[in-house]
Amino acid sequence: MAFDLEEYLGSAFRDKLRLQTVRTCDAATLLPSTRLLRKRREVAEVERALQSQREEFRQRMERLAQRRQQLGQREEELRHVVLKFDAFLKASAARQERVLRRAGEARVGGQGAETTRLRRELEGLLQLRERLARRLRSLRGFEDYLQGVLARTGQFQDVAAMLAHFGALGGVRAALVQQGEDGQERLAQGRELLRRYQEEAGSQLLRTEDELTRLRERLEAARRDVLQEESRWAHIQSAVAQKTLLLGQIKLAVLNLFQLATARFNVPADVALEDTEAQLDTVLLCMRDLAALCPELHPREPGLCPQGLPAATSTQPLCQGGARVPPGQE
Repeated sequence: MAFDLEEYLGSAFRDKLRLQTVRTCDAATLLPSTRLLRKRREVAEVERALQSQREEFRQRMERLAQRRQQLGQREEELRHVVLKFDAFLKASAARQERVLRRAGEARVGGQGAETTRLRRELEGLLQLRERLARRLRSLRGFEDYLQGVLARTGQFQDVAAMLAHFGALGGVRAALVQQGEDGQERLAQGRELLRRYQEEAGSQLLRTEDELTRLRERLEAARRDVLQEESRWAHIQSAVAQKTLLLGQIKLAVLNLFQLATARFNVPADVALEDTEAQLDTVLLCMRDLAALCPELHPREPGLCPQGLPAATSTQPLCQGGARVPPGQE
């Protein structure tokens, strides 16, 4: 490998060093610096070529090393496989030898038992064959029936296809039946939910009706209370109206007495028309003055003097002719 590498590098170097023949006239006309630059350029090209060749050679050597490593691993794996296969062959040979030895021993010792067992198995197989033959003869009519159905329909190639078709139909029917049962179950559940809802709604309706009845009773009681209160209010208003009328009559009577008294006794009427108490006080004072004058005018007729007059607000007596006596001249 080293000899080949040296030969390859030498040939590449010689190829790169082949320079074109320069005519004598051209070489003579070129300057030394130009020739030096040309030589340097050629040397640089040769160096680059050698560098690329070295890189290519290095990569090839790396690939060869990887390939050698892979081959070594493969060889090691094959060696392990061969060893395992040899061990397997040895184990198989030993197992086969043991089986043959045991078979020989069993053949020598238990040939009669094996014969008896085989005879019993043969009898059982013959009985099974007879049962299957009888069942086949019993099913022959069904085969004829199926053949007739196949001939009448004319839609299937053979009995197996027809049975497969009807089997699929049976499966679809079973699925539909299952769906129907599921639907019936869901319907029953829905009915149960509806019944519960109706019961709850009925109980809620009864509670609502009871509450409505209680509210109606409360409304009737409230209406009765309102009627009673309205009646009482009307009675109060009537009593107030009567009292107001009586008060008006009293005020009017007091005003009439006040006007008569002031006109009779020449008392100045400087009291407001709405001041009933002042008017009544004035009338009472006039009556007291009149009661005081009665004994003086008729001393021998005591029955003419009024008794038990109420006290007036003012205690000043009235003079003759209705004028009030001043306090200093009493």
